[in-house]
Amino acid sequence: MCGLDNAPPGVPAPAVPTMGQIQTAFKQLPFSKPRVSIQPADNVTLVNLPTYYRATWPDDNGLQPGEVSQPVKLLSWSVEFKIAPRSYTFRYGDGSSSGAVTDAGGVYPDGAIKHTYAKAQRAAQVSVDSQLTGQYRVNGGEWVDINTVADLQDEPVTTLEVQEAKARLVSH
Repeated sequence: MCGLDNAPPGVPAPAVPTMGQIQTAFKQLPFSKPRVSIQPADNVTLVNLPTYYRATWPDDNGLQPGEVSQPVKLLSWSVEFKIAPRSYTFRYGDGSSSGAVTDAGGVYPDGAIKHTYAKAQRAAQVSVDSQLTGQYRVNGGEWVDINTVADLQDEPVTTLEVQEAKARLVSH
């Protein structure tokens, strides 16, 4: 916390925000909420076909990984936050999930987050639960790890139809 040594004699130093106050301010930031992008396209897949998932962030006013917040005033200090992903949990809508992963997923054929459905479903409710972390700095100083997590809630749900393809041979 720079500047405390420059106070004139007899003038008390301004109160410094605690780590708890900084962490609380981080958790209260206006974060964006990711959606799940799915391949094959058009939110339709087939039983026994690997389906690929990716967390995508909306183009809105919320904060998302890679962005820096506007300064937040804590006591007389200016605090900025640099947002980073901590984990993603993809919920596939059939009772299974990826578990917590650090990969945001990707597209065919190299995406790391994929799932194969065992049976047809008209409306699998697919979502991604995300947790964010990051760094903070006070009055333009050095970036410091925040050592806390913002666990986003109520992320949007994507409805996926899982169809079953049936083939049969006929003689002509």
